[in-house]
Amino acid sequence: KYGNKNTNTRITGTTPNYGEVRNVAAVQGRYFTPQEELTRARVCVIGSTVRDNLFDPNEDPIGKTARISRMNFQVIGVLETKGQSGGWMNPDDQILIPLATAQMRLFGVDYISNSAIQVVDAAMMEKAFYDVERILRRQHRLRDTQDNDFNIRNQADIISTLTSSTQTFTTLLAGIAGVSLLVGGIGIMNIMLVSVTERTREIGVRKAVGARRRDIMMQFLMEALTLSLIGGTLGVLAGISASHLLARLADWNTLISPESIAISFLFAAAVGIVFGLYPARRAALQDTIVALRYE
Repeated sequence: KYGNKNTNTRITGTTPNYGEVRNVAAVQGRYFTPQEELTRARVCVIGSTVRDNLFDPNEDPIGKTARISRMNFQVIGVLETKGQSGGWMNPDDQILIPLATAQMRLFGVDYISNSAIQVVDAAMMEKAFYDVERILRRQHRLRDTQDNDFNIRNQADIISTLTSSTQTFTTLLAGIAGVSLLVGGIGIMNIMLVSVTERTREIGVRKAVGARRRDIMMQFLMEALTLSLIGGTLGVLAGISASHLLARLADWNTLISPESIAISFLFAAAVGIVFGLYPARRAALQDTIVALRYE
């Protein structure tokens, strides 16, 4: 809380080298020092979302006093904006305080719930993984026959999990999109078949004055293509609007690439051509005399 403004956010107790390990810098102010960690100082470094929620746009938060769980903390730094990068944790919506301050003053615990470790060289990742596991098993006094009562995850595991989830989600969306395209294509075909039936005399007149089968076919194909592209345009606009709405509601950063828009229009055009082909061919094969007599 600051002044009359409140926000719900995550409080993280950590060590002064958090920025180095997590690769996040303080764009304003600084991180807390080892001395502040040792003395359990009531200082904090806030994320950009917290800054935006508590302070006015032109207000400098450095040196201000914010209340966290009824305790006053001095703001000494603001983290750079990282954006939502996967999962449910937003790195911009958090407040960092010294680990000892969090344990003794705020949470009343003497243990660490999680720890982030950075290796000097990526080639040492596997060795570091087993070293950390061995140390933790010794600290937890686990026998050789006992399973780990903790989890260790490296960046590769996290990326693999996120990639698998993304692929599953993409496959699901592709299936939904495929069904939608099929239903939309059938709808276009039905509309065009009705149009061909209602315009039978028009087709006969056009043929009587010299229109070729190819001309009739191209006319109805272009109409089907136009219908499909109009639907594609509405779909793209709806998708862009939904993306912006989701970004605003969930505080996510969304990206709409020009390639995805181009692919959407290509699929829309393909659906129009494929499902408009049968009605167009049916119109082109109409007998001129029969068409002129149609009522």
